Amino acid sequence: MIRGPKYKIARRLGAPVFEKTQTQKFKISEERKSKGKRKGGFGTATNFALQLNEKQKARFTYGVSEKQFKNYAMKVINANSSNPQEALFTALETRLDNVVARIGLGSTRAFARQLVSHGHILVNNRKVTVPSYKVEKGDVIAIREGSKTKTVFKDTFEQAKTRELPLWIAFNAEKKSWTIQGAPKLEGENLLFDLDLVIQYYKL
Repeated sequence: MIRGPKYKIARRLGAPVFEKTQTQKFKISEERKSKGKRKGGFGTATNFALQLNEKQKARFTYGVSEKQFKNYAMKVINANSSNPQEALFTALETRLDNVVARIGLGSTRAFARQLVSHGHILVNNRKVTVPSYKVEKGDVIAIREGSKTKTVFKDTFEQAKTRELPLWIAFNAEKKSWTIQGAPKLEGENLLFDLDLVIQYYKL
């Protein structure tokens, strides 16, 4: 869970890593502030500083603790994956809280995490309350029957019919559920962080 001044964190990292900082208002505010700053400083950042900054961007984007994030990265590194960046991206994207946010059940990853923790989400007809639960190809995500009448899910299924989803997730309007039909692909993704630098940070 991320606590603290999100605007200040996003400003320090130089990227809108939280949903609340991904607004036009925040972007305009940052542009105005950057124009007022004097050029210069203490020189070019070190490789370690750059790697640390990218790691923090990725960690805050997905809203995971340092311990969790390190575990994901080290597991990928120790597995000697041929494409560690892709493997780390897949591990983060297939967290249940991220999937719930991707399909539109939670407006933010933090809210999606809350929905999972409170038992509103089913995976293969089984209630899962662990936000870090890893979804697999073929898994079916749905809203618990007793939760469908809650205000937060009021227009969910109507909006789902027109919502653009990642290629690896499909919505079934008849069954009112979402199926994981593949694995996330890093290629073509416009990320706020550099996963190559993240991997380098943990290899030190």
